[in-house]
This record gives sequence, structure tokens and C-alpha cells, in this order.
Amino acid sequence: MNRTTLSLIACTVALAAVTGFAAFDPPAASGTSAAGSATERPVERTGLLCPAPSFSDIADTAYTSFTPVTRGTGSGGKAALETAAEQSADGKGGKGGKGSKGGAKKDKAVLTPKPPGTPALGDTSGSDTPALIGTADGKYAPGWTVQETTRIAAGTGSGLQGVTCTPADTDFWFPGASTAKGRTDYVHLTNPDDGAAVVDIKLYGKGGAVKTTVADGITVPPHSSEPVLLSTLTDDAQTDLTVHVGVRSGRVGATVQAQDDAGGGDWLPAAADPAGSLVLPGIPKDATDVRLVAFTPGDDDADLKVRLASPNGSITPAGNETVHVKAGMTSAVDLGPVTRGEPGSLILTPTDKAVPVVAALRVVRGKGSARETAYIPATAPVGRRATAADNSAKGTTLSLTAPTATATVKVTASAGSDGGSPATKTYTVKAGTSQDISAPTGGKGTYALTVEPVSGGPVYAARTLTGSSDGVPGFTIQTLPSDRGLVAVPQADEDLSVVN
Repeated sequence: MNRTTLSLIACTVALAAVTGFAAFDPPAASGTSAAGSATERPVERTGLLCPAPSFSDIADTAYTSFTPVTRGTGSGGKAALETAAEQSADGKGGKGGKGSKGGAKKDKAVLTPKPPGTPALGDTSGSDTPALIGTADGKYAPGWTVQETTRIAAGTGSGLQGVTCTPADTDFWFPGASTAKGRTDYVHLTNPDDGAAVVDIKLYGKGGAVKTTVADGITVPPHSSEPVLLSTLTDDAQTDLTVHVGVRSGRVGATVQAQDDAGGGDWLPAAADPAGSLVLPGIPKDATDVRLVAFTPGDDDADLKVRLASPNGSITPAGNETVHVKAGMTSAVDLGPVTRGEPGSLILTPTDKAVPVVAALRVVRGKGSARETAYIPATAPVGRRATAADNSAKGTTLSLTAPTATATVKVTASAGSDGGSPATKTYTVKAGTSQDISAPTGGKGTYALTVEPVSGGPVYAARTLTGSSDGVPGFTIQTLPSDRGLVAVPQADEDLSVVN
């Protein structure tokens, strides 16, 4: 083998191990090692982006940082969250109307991440909290998770809003947004890189593509964040929209903040990539109204079977056995109080031909003026491991779903922010069911949860945080796909034929 061949192999291994914002392990049901052609190694660099939490002067935001303990990491490394320069929402590219949010807290770190296994906490208040750009390397990188949770006491979007900070990417789908009267929905765009990013935002309603006022791409300067108010992109008021964010150059983090004047609000993370079958886990047992929003980006219509995975098996919601999604058009179905007192997860499968679809749920708890809203996008399976930060002994619910085959799952609660020891329990989730589990607790204060499938079929997970205030049932739901802690590195075998 010549030196060129050895160098290429070395570069392949190095690149796979250190790729920052995008390297992660492929989903796998069993949590076992990858196929014999590859080995798994901890990622060596991770990037996360947290959107600016609120425009409300009475918003209180808590941040939790956590890196799970991962075998195979070294002893060095560090992690940090730095503020992004906030662009004016009514300046070039941004079309909102809230003005600049940056400056006041530019140089103040919201928290200092702690070594693996221990949560780190931070908090801010008011409307001038900027977006954050996070990087971690070495032992801090594998599975690094940051949660942003905001409580707004009154006004638009009041209640509990939560989002898991995400890596940068180039393509995002958000079914479930709106430009209807009473809704204030922003797309938050954050650019972590040294060069400007150019972003296209397209809207799709019940009649197809919605005409927008933006002729050219939106420019997001380096190391900055820009909120874009959807209702300023079009004069067409649509109750149900699908938003597509496509990055023409560069990369961004993108998340939709969906707020209602009367019904609270929450963050709407990007849905899983278009697929023929989808799982939307973690509908609370006391949900008073559930609305399914779906969109197919291709040229073919999609017909989907609708099933609810409950603790006792899968059932078909009466009157909503199937849903028809027209090509290029957003479809919405009111499922009402579909869980009827039991926790559940929605499973969508093709009735015949599989057509790629994106979907999300708008979930309401409470009634009248005492109601709150959260969103559940279709999500990827847990894969090797998923991590949820910012949990407490009271107010945290973990939901596990095994749509196709029985699965065994290990759940670990970390040491708490105030001390204590980790605790682990193993659970069995039967095929076609969704279970709300009582997560183990061994620590004091705020702790993190890691979910690791041990055997069986694929597992989907979601975590709900609750915190009622003045009779309003505040809540927020985060789905738990892979925490991107491991990367599959191809095995390199000697092949003398390359020198012939």
C-alpha cells in the first residue's frame, strides 16, 4: 500500500470522527454496534444553535447544558455558548417588526457547561436575550444537549415554551405554522459560520404555494441571528401552513416560534425528513384538542392510515381512519381529544403506495382562556441514544413508543444540578404501544435523561415538561431523536489492487 492510499484512509477516519454540526450515528433499533464494516467512535466536535427565546419583557428563560458520559472519549475538551449578533427584524432580509434585540447581553455567558454527567444551569429574563451559538469538543462533544425553557406570564404566547438547541443544516420543513389572525409566528434563522448564509423561505397553504413578498433570498450575516415574521411575508392569512426553509449558500439553524394571542404557544421544531411512514410521539393523556397538519412535497398525493398507539395497543381514531394529502398542499385534520384520558402517539403509514410526507401535531391542554398549546413534529427514532436536559422530579413525563416490534429500553437519570447519583431502569415497550414511564431519579435538582434502546424494534421518544400558573396548564413537548454522540467510521482494509 503506498503513502497516498494510507493518507486517504487516515483522512476518511479523521473526517468521520471530527465533523462538527452534522456527524451522528445512523438510527438503529437495538442500540448495538454498527455493521461489521464500520466501528463507532464518539464525535469529537459538536455545534448547537439556540434561538432568541422571546420578545416579551416578562419572559424568564432557563438554560440547561448536559453531556452524557460516553465511553472512548479522552480527558480533554471544552464547551461554550456565545451570543449571536441579533439582526433587526425590520432590516434588510428580516421582515418582522420588533426591531433589534442585540447588544445588552452580548458579552455575558448564559452558563458554563460542566464535565460529562453533570447538568449546568443558567437563566436570563426580558426581551433582549439573544440567540446563542454553541461549540463543544473533546469529551464535552458526544451527545451534548442544551435545553432552552421560557415562561411567559401573560400576553401573546403566554405559558411554557421549550426547545432543544439544534445543529446547523440546509433544509427544514415546518408543518403547523400559521399566518391567521391572532397568531404571531416567527422563523428564527441563526448562522454560526464565518460567511453569510442566503436562505429561501417558501410557504404552502391549503391551496398550494402561497405568494410571498420576498423576491430574493434572505441574507443572514456571519455569527448572527434573524427572526422573520411570517405574516409579513404574505397578505394571505392561512390557518395551517407548511414552511420550507432552504439554504442557498452556507448553513443555518432554523426553528419556528408559534404563538397565539389567546391559546399560548410553543416552539415548532423542524419535522423529520419526508418519509412514507411517520411517528409523532408523546401526546399527553389530558389533551383537549389535537390537530394534525401534513404536507407532501412531491408530485403525488398521499393516502395515510391513522393509528393511535396507546398503552394497550394501537387503535384507529373514529371518523379519522385515513387522511388524504394532496401534492403540494397543506392538509389539516382535527382529531379532537383523541387520547381520551390515556397517553398516546400518532402513527401514520401509507394505505397503499408510500409517498414522502412531513407532519406535525398541534396539541392543546385546557379549555377557554385556560388553555395552552405545544407542538409535536414527526421525528426520527432514538437510534443509539437520545438525551433530554432540564428535567425535575415533578413535572417531567417521558413517553416511549414501539410502533412495529416490542423493544427493551434503558433509561438513565443523571446526577442532579444539586448533587446526588445517577439512576438507571430498564423498561419493555410492547409492539404497537406508547407508554408514559416514571423515569428514575437519583439526583437532586435539575437532571438529564438518556434513553438507550437495548433490543427489539425501533423506539421513538418525547419528553413533556409541565408547570401550571394561575390555572393555565403550561406545558412543552420535545421529541428525542439521536443525540448525535457516536459516528460510524468505516473499517479500512488493505487492498493491494490500488497500486497495480
